[in-house]
Amino acid sequence: MMWYTLIARVLLPFALLRLWWRSRHDADYAPRWTERLGYGEPIAGAPIWVHAVSVGETRAAAPLIRSLLDEHPDAPLLITTTTLTGAAQVAMLFGDSVIHRFAPFDLPRAVARFLDRTRPRVAVILETEIWPQLFTALERRHIPVFLANVRLSERSRRRYRHIPRLIAKTLAIPAVIAAQSAADAARLRTLGAPASRVHVIGNMKFELQPTAGLREAAQALRLAWGDRPVWVAASTHQGEEETVLGAYKVLREGFPRLLLVLAPRHPERFESVGRLVRAAGLAVVARSTGLPVTDATQVLLGDTMGELMLFFAASDCAFIGGSLVDTGGHNPLEALALGVPVVFGPHMFNFDEIAQLTLQAGAGIQVADEDGLIAATRLYLGDARLRQTASTAGESLVRAHQGALGRTHALLAPFLTNPSPSSAGL
Repeated sequence: MMWYTLIARVLLPFALLRLWWRSRHDADYAPRWTERLGYGEPIAGAPIWVHAVSVGETRAAAPLIRSLLDEHPDAPLLITTTTLTGAAQVAMLFGDSVIHRFAPFDLPRAVARFLDRTRPRVAVILETEIWPQLFTALERRHIPVFLANVRLSERSRRRYRHIPRLIAKTLAIPAVIAAQSAADAARLRTLGAPASRVHVIGNMKFELQPTAGLREAAQALRLAWGDRPVWVAASTHQGEEETVLGAYKVLREGFPRLLLVLAPRHPERFESVGRLVRAAGLAVVARSTGLPVTDATQVLLGDTMGELMLFFAASDCAFIGGSLVDTGGHNPLEALALGVPVVFGPHMFNFDEIAQLTLQAGAGIQVADEDGLIAATRLYLGDARLRQTASTAGESLVRAHQGALGRTHALLAPFLTNPSPSSAGL
């Protein structure tokens, strides 16, 4: 642990410099960056603490958070994220019904300040957030650690194998490790997680219930766009937009009225992607401007937060970004739950099980490159019967794998009733 702490302290000045830089460019973040050092207003009442790193984890945790709000209305609910986009997602989904903080750096003093000010009754940590200092501090204060919706890719397992003693000691702390799949559970056990504490509960990301309001809003949007085919490129990364735009130009030869909805993953890239679209000679409208999409519009730039589900619901098929570059892909389930066929590239290791289930169900197509992207998208756009078959398969896949929320809640319930000794009062 000493060497881990030493490395973290060496890196701290660089992290602080980055925080300072971001605070200069974001008015909302400027007064709050010290939360990463554990500062913040004290929270009374022994909150239930849920940590969700960014947007994807927050969306996955949303059903659990809503159920906690319903079943424990008198308990404060603290949500932490590490990213600005995650914070924005919390604000959009839950508003003032929860308390948001940025999670502290994994350093002894930062963690201690954070816990002194929050004193949670339980720490519910989403997915693969394994922090040695934080877990150790929680154990010392007798605050239960509950790892929820845990996934561990083979690539991550191999990286953790370089620190076997530290990772084994850290994984011995959580009272419950709720893994998404048997493969995830097996990898966790090889790293030292106690077998008796590892449970296979499924993936909470399947707990999607598209509302009638969403579908109605999508229908209205589609009418406003006119009677034209719509292709969404969702959560794209640097290096993918060029491929998508090249594919779009080819696809327009067969579908001249095709509208591309291009939604980059990271907000800080919205402007640069807009410039890229204009440099490609395409007529673009940014969603944030509120300007109408006309027959002359070729690309709608999705530069707003929280509207991706709406874009999916208004589309004919979708490309899932982060998969043509080596970042591990993004979650296709939101599109599948809305009956939208998906296409993704070869790099889906962060969602390997979901990708395989999608392919086996016939709800999507995996491609290797731009030529494959063109061919698969052309297939869906041009064949209404195939599109409907894939749509039905996607919706059925999502329904068949639901239930993780109930299983998670059953495992978590014993830790919610009574505050731990160190979290009672301030």
